[in-house]
Amino acid sequence: MAKLSIIIPVYYNEKNIPFLFDKLNEEILSNSNYTHELIFVDDGSGDNSYGELLKLQKQQPNIKLIKLSRNFGSHTAILAGLSHATGDCATVISADLQDPPEIINRMFEKWQDGNKVVLAVREDREESFTQKLFSNTYYKLMKRYALPTMPEGGFDCFLIDRKIVNILKSMEEKNTTLMGQILWSGFKTEKIFYVRKEREIGESRWTLAKKIKLFIDSFLAFSYAPIRFMSLIGVIVSILSFLAGGYLIINKFVNEVDVQGWTSLMVLFLFVAGMQMIMMGIIGEYLWRNMDESRKRPVFIIDEKVGFSNEE
Repeated sequence: MAKLSIIIPVYYNEKNIPFLFDKLNEEILSNSNYTHELIFVDDGSGDNSYGELLKLQKQQPNIKLIKLSRNFGSHTAILAGLSHATGDCATVISADLQDPPEIINRMFEKWQDGNKVVLAVREDREESFTQKLFSNTYYKLMKRYALPTMPEGGFDCFLIDRKIVNILKSMEEKNTTLMGQILWSGFKTEKIFYVRKEREIGESRWTLAKKIKLFIDSFLAFSYAPIRFMSLIGVIVSILSFLAGGYLIINKFVNEVDVQGWTSLMVLFLFVAGMQMIMMGIIGEYLWRNMDESRKRPVFIIDEKVGFSNEE
């Protein structure tokens, strides 16, 4: 019988944890088609999430807990869980109950059919217009300029084979997106579709700053578009500059027209200078990421583990 590892990243979810486990116990943990291990990863929560997990673990000793030393981000927390998973396949589900746990059974069935990767794609979202707009724009841009296999609805939940788990563990990349790494690996993929529910308990910590960082990390890690944008702008500005310069020289000697226009010259200068600063910023992002990788610091730091054997 196959063993399924269920990874659940936790960040400020103390009120959700009891309801989440009841839901899992009702629809997932009682499934006789597979054995399971349940791994909760506390991603540096500032509330009592880890305390609630410890209470749950005392009641259910088969549950495994990982507490990170600080907040490393949800994708890194998932990687920490995957690094300690022992199943034949592994899946991820959010702790806020916006993604219904029953999708795990549907993904497992697709994995049994021979698919190495199964994505739970959001067919729709019970969220605000601005949240939908940001999310849909992000995934469309990723599909267009970075990862052609990215589903338009995007995905946070997935089920992957042991082989992909081992590949993700070996990458040890920082400032990237786990979802992009899964698609980049290129294995046979299947999709299921569901509607992401509105959050009913607690408040989301998925801030605008974190969304912007994910956007930048995703493009710099998987797309040549920023560099090609810089090259294209450089070529266009150079061509326009040569044409404008040629026109002024010809106009000076043929029509005897003096070169004038201090204001227009300053506007052009400021425009070019602004573009140069943007390009330097993009180059700086690449250089900073290279320096961050060269330090060889660990991707995550574990503060405490509960429920694991000495070998794990």
